[in-house]
Amino acid sequence: MSKDNPVERGLEAVLFASRWLMAPFYLGLVVGLLALLFVFLRQLVELLPALPGLHQSDVILWLLSLIDMSLVGNLLLTVMLAGYENFVSKMNVAEHPDWPGWIGAVDFSGMKLKLIASIAAISAIHLLEIFMTPAKLEVATLGWLLAIQLTVVASGVGLAVMDYINERAKALGERH
Repeated sequence: MSKDNPVERGLEAVLFASRWLMAPFYLGLVVGLLALLFVFLRQLVELLPALPGLHQSDVILWLLSLIDMSLVGNLLLTVMLAGYENFVSKMNVAEHPDWPGWIGAVDFSGMKLKLIASIAAISAIHLLEIFMTPAKLEVATLGWLLAIQLTVVASGVGLAVMDYINERAKALGERH
């Protein structure tokens, strides 16, 4: 079909406009972020009064839980902002000088690496929590969690290597 074909132009316009169907997904993630904030604040309110009587390991577990929630929140923000920017519409970062520098600069490849790094960190936090809770320390469970952690890390390394090879190939292609 030729670009002068009105059917082709109409089809392309519908396909391009369908990117806006992703916007409700990103808004749904905002609701998820609010839910996470609620749980975070509830945990703070519940545990702060008990803090003087907590053992060191309990405080560390509590802090690991808060760190875990902040990492999940960062993961949600990364998906919302980079996903919207990459798949729906460009954001006007110049109008918002306080926005993080990576907004508008993270492509799909960078987003994948940020996601896998966040997932690896969240998984590592869960492992630490289990290591610090001997009652939860079952050999089979620990083995599976370690296998999952190693799989996530290996996936991240694999994605990084693939991106590196892709960038090198592009650079070599541009030189020739």
